[in-house]
Amino acid sequence: MLVTFSCESHVNITMFGNVAIHFLQMMGLGGRVPGIVRAEAVPDALDRLKRGVLEEQAVTDVLESEGDVDDDEEDNVSISTRALPLIDLMISAAENQCDVLWEQRGW
Repeated sequence: MLVTFSCESHVNITMFGNVAIHFLQMMGLGGRVPGIVRAEAVPDALDRLKRGVLEEQAVTDVLESEGDVDDDEEDNVSISTRALPLIDLMISAAENQCDVLWEQRGW
């Protein structure tokens, strides 16, 4: 499953469903697809997403420093890198007071 996030002030962002649902849960928005976060709630959701990403990245960094993560895995993309496009969309939505919608895209 693919999930596409959209708002009027930014290009659409599409990501794998499991990643999108994880980010939605970080934002306190559950994991339901489709969905919407109203413009007035976007700043809070954005804060939660940023905090969640920072916390998860900190855990990953500790595990890597302790050698508990396979560093040879070239396909690993950090949570902060995966979240960046969605964070950008959320920032744009907050600045322009837009709703953010997400829906499933077929595969």
